[in-house]
This record gives sequence, structure tokens and C-alpha cells, in this order.
Amino acid sequence: MEELLHRTLKNYFGYDSFRPLQLAIIKTAIEGKDVLALMPTGGGKSLCYQIPGLSKEGLCLVISPLIALMNDQVQNLRKKNITAFAIHTGMSRREVINVLETAAHSNCKFLYVSPERLGTALFKEYLPALGVRLIAVDEAHCISQWGYDFRPSYLRIALLREELPGVPVIALTASATPKVQEDICLKLSPEGENRFKIFRQSFERPNLSYSVIKTGSRIQKITEILKKITGTAIIYCKTRKHTKEIKDLLLMEGFSADYYNAGLTAEERSRKQQDWIQNRTRVIVCTNAFGMGIDKPDVRIVIHAAIPDCLESYYQEAGRAGRDGEKAYAVLLYNEPELQALEQLTEQRFPSLETIRAVYGSVVNYLQLPEGEAPGEFYDFDLKDFIKKFGLDITTAIYSLKALEQDGWLSFNEQVFIPATVRFTTYKETLYEYEATHADLEPLIKTLLRTYEGIYDYPVGISESYIAYLMKTDAAAVKEQLLRLHADGIIDYQPKKEDPQLMLTRTRVRIADLQINTKNYDARKRLFAERIAQMKKYVTSETECRSKMIGNYFGDTEIKDCGICDNCLKRRNSQLSRKTFDSIQAKIRETLTDPCTIPQLMAQLQDTDKEQVWTVINFLTREEKIRMLEDGRVCWNN
Repeated sequence: MEELLHRTLKNYFGYDSFRPLQLAIIKTAIEGKDVLALMPTGGGKSLCYQIPGLSKEGLCLVISPLIALMNDQVQNLRKKNITAFAIHTGMSRREVINVLETAAHSNCKFLYVSPERLGTALFKEYLPALGVRLIAVDEAHCISQWGYDFRPSYLRIALLREELPGVPVIALTASATPKVQEDICLKLSPEGENRFKIFRQSFERPNLSYSVIKTGSRIQKITEILKKITGTAIIYCKTRKHTKEIKDLLLMEGFSADYYNAGLTAEERSRKQQDWIQNRTRVIVCTNAFGMGIDKPDVRIVIHAAIPDCLESYYQEAGRAGRDGEKAYAVLLYNEPELQALEQLTEQRFPSLETIRAVYGSVVNYLQLPEGEAPGEFYDFDLKDFIKKFGLDITTAIYSLKALEQDGWLSFNEQVFIPATVRFTTYKETLYEYEATHADLEPLIKTLLRTYEGIYDYPVGISESYIAYLMKTDAAAVKEQLLRLHADGIIDYQPKKEDPQLMLTRTRVRIADLQINTKNYDARKRLFAERIAQMKKYVTSETECRSKMIGNYFGDTEIKDCGICDNCLKRRNSQLSRKTFDSIQAKIRETLTDPCTIPQLMAQLQDTDKEQVWTVINFLTREEKIRMLEDGRVCWNN
């Protein structure tokens, strides 16, 4: 079996070998057992269900809350000649039927579904015909109300398992505490029978140096760091406004920088993301809307310009540095007022029942929904317009909506992006005749057919801007021609959609009658307060190894002191004698006669204590005696 799995890995994905734990997870899933895999961001989670999905008969049903990531996965699989589709929030009934029909009557291997779709009558109707042989649950922590991102729609997966008895589940997450791990297994087990085998990759990142710095001037400290450490960087900010402000200040300092947040159009986000991935932009200043699903292994530095509200978020975001195994840095900046504000977050994030009722009333009035309105219909929901019309505080509104969502009253997705799709709906003979009489549209038709494989078989995601680039025209002209082809029945063209979507998941009730489960609500509030306390402990600790603190938080009790975080270095600096320091420095200088990678340098110094070597390397980096080159090698500064 292993030979077949390695062949599948090589033939479809181009890799020669599996990463740690991948093969064990894949073999367990193929054997028909339930699996919970805890793997860090960038650890190769997708392959853990894609390889079994390709190796087993039938279809792999992938449940994911991230629409953009779903679309990316589908497109990437299709490029490898693997049939894949997606069904998610915002698609029309006709679009959903088309996908389900095609998936049921083709060699479809992967169907990506948002959790909200699982409970619909339409999905249940087609489910028996899909031939599901494996269920993959991405972002599995969302099923636990004790987790940091609980989504009630995930609870529908338990009912799905009743419809598909004997079909194994692979649950995947990058961050879950022991309590959440236990809850994931329980919630996903049929009839509460926990038969999950848990695979947990170590949370140790031996090449990633964590630091926390108290500073009065963030931009000054950011520029200092960026001058000392070369290579690609991510700077995370709390607000959209701050992303642009810091970007502007970095440009003034001469850095190649851009900003990214959910307030930009999809085309702007895509362009900025590609510029950064292709190293045309060195620094991306962003909110947490950036990074999910992006595979860029050579990020050298991740800076948090504000304190995240939990270690789960911080670990995922900081973990985007150094995935290539080379030395990288994760730095968290803070000041005293921000630390005090952190303690007030719990009350802000958990509004009173009266406040939640008021926001619910504003929502149903905004959408003009009468009492008794049945659930299940998606509505465009402009959050800014909603807040403006009802004079609401944005923080209060967002977390009241979150409370309503977690209690099962509604579903709200602020970051919906559904790409434009095209499918040819006419016979090829008819198309030839059409081209002969519509010469001005022939270039677009030829471009579509040459550029997008499978465009006759199913709706294919397209980019009007990319087509315009290929045709040396503008996007507006391409859209106008696509609409003409659609009107003439040549193609089915669905323009892209970026409007946030809101759906009532319970019948609309009188505002005074709205109730929430206060027992669960209060329990989630207590756990949030505990996460805040753990985050504060991480920030203020001056002695504990930061890598170990993170590992212990996620239940990794075997993790050792990293030796390279700021706290470990403080201890090492106090223990390292001048004679030993000078000796190691001399060896490093001698080795760096020619630039080399950190692993090569460490190999040359293998007879010297590794942690002491790291201490000296970090000191020499800070003092600019050695510096990192763009290609990841280090050299001595003469």
C-alpha cells in the first residue's frame, strides 16, 4: 500500500516523500478509522485527506468554512486533472443543483461544502447519489463551543454521519487545546462513541525565534527589525485603518510595502497577494484576513503590531514564518495601555441579552422580515450600511451577531467572495456558426476555450482581469462581451459576488421572545476570559520559554526549551562565559568566509553546544555582525 501512496503523492503533487505524521494519518484513514490530526499551519493538512480521497473508491466530502480557500483548493486540484467542485454560501439553487448533478454522475473525487449547506433539503436529497466514502472536516475546532471560533453549523456534521454510516472522518486543525480536542472527537462521533485516533505533530518550531517587545513607538521598532532582518515580512494589525497607516509610514522609510484587508475588492486583494508571493512586495501589512491557505515558505519575519486575543490565533499567524526550515522570527509588539485594554475585551465580546435582542431587532427590520418568516433564505447584508442606518457601535453589532450565530439564530459571513464562473452551454457545431456571424466575439471565445480546461463540462472560475490581460483589452469590455454571450445562450456566465451574506437559521420571532442558552453563553465567556489570561501571561513572562508556553497550552507536554526565544536567550546570555562566547564567535566568523545556510553553519559547529551557538548567532544578528541574504544564506558583515 505504501508504494501506491508514494506513487500517488509523486504523480499528482510532485513530492518525493511525506512529511512527519502524514503517512500514518493517511494509512489510518484508508483503513476506515476516524482520525483527528493536529498539524501546524503549513504542515500539509490537505494532503492528509487528498491522498486517501484519491486512493479510495468514491467521493471525498470536504467540509470547510472558508469560501476563498475552497475555491483555491478546487482550482488547484483541477490543474492536476483531479475532478473537484464546491458548494457554499451565496450560490443560487440552480447553481447548487448543477454542481450536485455533475458530482453525482461523474468521476468527481472531491466535493467541498460549507457547513451551512449540510442541513438543506436539496443537499440531503442528492447525498445518497454522491457515493461519499470519506469525510474531511477542515478547521475542526469550529465544532467545539469551547474553542476560539465556534460555528454552530458544524454541529450538522454529526447528523451527516448518521446518514453515512461506516464512512470514516478525518478531522483537521492547526490549533486546539486538550479540552477542545476531546470535544471535537465527541461531537464528531456517531452516538457519542469516540473511536478517534489522535495524531499530534509537535508544536516545536526549532528554527522560529519568538520575541515580545514592549515599545512606545511601534513604527520605529518595526523599521529597526526590518533593517536587521532581510527577507519577506508580514505585519499583522488589529484594524483596517492601521494596515494602511503603517504601510504608508514604511514606504516613507524606503521599504517595499503594501497593505491588505477585507475592505478591499477581491481583485485588489488578489493583486496585492500575488505581488507579495512573487517578491515584488517585501512587506505586507494586513489584518487577520490575510494568510489563510497561502503557501509561501520563505517568510523570514512575522510582526504583530498589536496583541492578539488568544494564543490560537497568534500561533497560526506567527507560524507563517520560516516554513522552509530556515531561521525566522516572530515578534509581538505591545504597550501598557494595550495590555490593560486586553482585560476589558471579555465584556466587549459578550454583550448582554438586552443588547443582543436590540441588534436582532435591527437586523430583521433592516431586512424587512415579518414575524414568522421561515429560515433558509440568504440575504445580501452590508454591515457598514446596517450600522449607519441604525446608529450602532460596530464592536457591539459584530459580537451581538456572533452571539446570535453561535446560539443558532442566524448565519453571517462577512467575507463572501464567489468568483465569476463560465460554462459553455451550446453544441460545438452551433458555436462555430455563431463565431462566423459574430467575428468581434471570436477572440473572447477562443481565449476562454484555450485558457480554462473543462469549461464545457462544468462552471469554471474565471478572472475577467486575466482574460483582459491575455486579450490586451480592459476588464469592462470583457464583462460586456461575456454578458452578450450569456444573453445569446452561448455560455452561462455568473458574475463574481462579494456581498456579505446573512441567513436566518430559525423562524423570525418577536424581539421580546428571543432567548439564548445563557448557561453555554456564560461558559464560553469564562473560557474566553481564560484565553485572555493565557495571552497576557505569554506577553508578560520574562523567564519561561515562549515556544514551550505555546506547546504546553496545546497539550504538547514533551516540548523542550527552544533556546532561541528572547527569554531563553536572556538565560543563556547570563550563563555563557566571555571565553566561550569569543570561541564560538571565532568559529562562526571562520565558517562564514563564504555565505552558507543556517543548517550548513550548524553542521560545521556540530561539536559545539547547539543552544550556545544559537545564542551567539542571535547576538551577532542583532549587532549586525552577520546578516541574512535574500536567498536565505547568512554572511559575515566585514
